[in-house]
Amino acid sequence: MSKKLLIRDLTLRDGQQSLFATRMTQAQIDRVLPLYREANFYAMEVWGGAVPDSIMRYLNENPWHRLEKIKEAIGEVSKLTALSRGRNLFGYNPYPDDVIDGFNRNAIKSGIGIMRIFDALNDTDNIGSTIKSVKENGGIADCAVCYTVDPYFSAIKRLKAILTAKPLQTHIFTDQYYLDKALKLQEMGADMISIKDMAGLIPPLRAGRLVRLLKKNLTIPLDFHTHCTPGYGLASTLMAIVNGADIVDTNIMSFSGGTAAASYEIIQLFCNRMGIDTGVNAEAVVKIDAILREIRLELAQYDQYSEFPREFNIVSDKLPKDIDELFELAIAYAKADKEEDLLNACSRIESYFNFPEPDEKVKEAEVPGGMYSNMLAQLKELKLEKLLPRTLELIPSVRMDAGCPPLVTPTSQIVGAQAVNCAIDESKGLPVYTTKSIQFVNLVKGVYGKTPVEVDPEFRFRIAGVREETAYDTKFYKRQENPVFHEYGEVRLAADEKEELLLELFPTVASNFLKQKVEQKYLDEIHKVEEAKRLKFEAEKQAYNELSPEEKQQRLLDGLYHYNWTSDEDDTLGHS
Repeated sequence: MSKKLLIRDLTLRDGQQSLFATRMTQAQIDRVLPLYREANFYAMEVWGGAVPDSIMRYLNENPWHRLEKIKEAIGEVSKLTALSRGRNLFGYNPYPDDVIDGFNRNAIKSGIGIMRIFDALNDTDNIGSTIKSVKENGGIADCAVCYTVDPYFSAIKRLKAILTAKPLQTHIFTDQYYLDKALKLQEMGADMISIKDMAGLIPPLRAGRLVRLLKKNLTIPLDFHTHCTPGYGLASTLMAIVNGADIVDTNIMSFSGGTAAASYEIIQLFCNRMGIDTGVNAEAVVKIDAILREIRLELAQYDQYSEFPREFNIVSDKLPKDIDELFELAIAYAKADKEEDLLNACSRIESYFNFPEPDEKVKEAEVPGGMYSNMLAQLKELKLEKLLPRTLELIPSVRMDAGCPPLVTPTSQIVGAQAVNCAIDESKGLPVYTTKSIQFVNLVKGVYGKTPVEVDPEFRFRIAGVREETAYDTKFYKRQENPVFHEYGEVRLAADEKEELLLELFPTVASNFLKQKVEQKYLDEIHKVEEAKRLKFEAEKQAYNELSPEEKQQRLLDGLYHYNWTSDEDDTLGHS
C-alpha cells in the first residue's frame, strides 16, 4: 500500500502574491477554475494575505465575490484555505472578538474550509479567539508556528558584548521553542499545525529535524510551508516529506520558484520515485499550467523575473538521464541527512527547470526577501542606498532591543523600517532611535503582544514612555463609521455585514472601493430610468407613426400626444 501525502496548492494566493504583486483578476482566475475542479488538490489557498486589500485597491473587485465564485466553481473537491493573522486579522492593531468572529463566520460561510492562523510574534494568546471562532463556525483551524532564526551578530559585536559584560542572547528559536508552541496550539484546539517559513530561511537539516520532532509529539496533522528565495525551498520540502510531513505546500510550475514556494510538478516527480500517492490529477495540472503561462505573460509588468520555468508535461515528458539520476540522488541524500549534497542536487534540478538563482543577499542577511526589498526601496527613495550595508548590520540589534520578534509580516517590516531610521540617525550624528515609527513604539510597548524575549524596561521607557508591558485594550477600539449618502438616495456606504467588515479591516481602501460601488449603482439606476424613458418614447413614436393621418389628428385633439411626430424626426420632447 502506497504512502499518502496531501498537497495544498498556493498558486491563486501565495503564488501570485509572491511573484506578481497579487494582480490576478477574477477573469483570469475563472479561466483555470474548471480545471482545478478536476485536479483534486487536498486544499487550495485562495484568499487572505494581500488578496482582499489588493483586489479592492488595484482591480476594483469585491473580495467576498472572489471567494464565493471560487467556491461555486470548486465545490467540495478541494478545501479552500485562507490566511489570517489571528487577533490582528489583516491590520496592525488587535480587533475585538466580535470583529474576529464576524470575519471568520462570513469567510467560512462564503467558502473557506481551512483558516490558517498565525501571529507575527508566535504569541499564542493572539490566536486563541480565532481558533474558537473558526471551529464554532464549522471551519478547520490550521495553526501556524512562524519559523525564524536567531539574530546574527558579527564577531566584533560578540567580542564587544563580552568586554562590556552584556552577553548577547542566543539559542532563542530552538527546536524545543517550536515544539512548545506547537503543543500549546494543539492543546488550544488546533486541528492541524503548520511550520510556516515565509522567508524561506529553513535549511534542509533543520526542516527534517523539526518535522520528525513534531510528528513524534503531535497527534494532529503537520503541514510544511516554505519559499525558495534563498535556495533552500525545494530541498527543505523534500526533507519534510522524507521525514513524515502529512501535507506540503506547493505552486503549479509557472507560478513557482524564486520568492514563491516549490513546484508541485517537481515534488510529484519525487513522490513518484518514493511510491507516495498525492491524489492529484496530474493531467489536469498540465492543462492548468498551460493557461497559467498565458496569464503570466499578461502579468508581465508585475513579474520580477524575466524568464519562465521550462515547459514540462509531467504526464508525458521524459527527463534526461543525468537529471533523472539527480532525483534519485536527492532522495538518497535527504534520507541520509547529507545537507550539502542534497542542496547541490536540488540546485541542479532547479537549474535544469530554469528557476531563478537563489537570492544570495537574502540568504546572507537572513531576512525575508520582502523585508530586504522594502528597506532598499525606502533608502532609494531618500537617495541613501549607501546606508544599506549599515542598515543590515543594525537589524540584529534593533530586533533584540524590540524583544527579538520573528521576521514575518508585519514585524519584519517594522524592524526593517526602524533599522533604516537608525542608520539615517547615525549618519546624521544623532543617537539611534531619535527617529522611530509608531509601529516600532507599539511593538516595544507590548501593543502587538508578548515578544519571544522580554524587552528591557529601561529601553521600553526610552522608546514608549512606559516601563511595564502594556497590551492593547480592545475597549478603546473605535468602529469605522458607515455614513449615509443622502445625494445617492439615502444609502449607506457599507450595505451589509460583509461590507462593514471590509471597512473595519481596510478602512481607507474599502471606503474608496465601496464609495465607487455606491456611485456606480446610483449612476446605473439613473441610466436604467433614462433608458426606460427612451424605450417608452421610441415605442410611442413608432405607434404614432403607424397611425393614419386622421388617427394622428384625433389623438392630438384628444390630448394623448403633445407632439406631432413625423417618421424621420429624432425627437426627445413633448410626449406623455
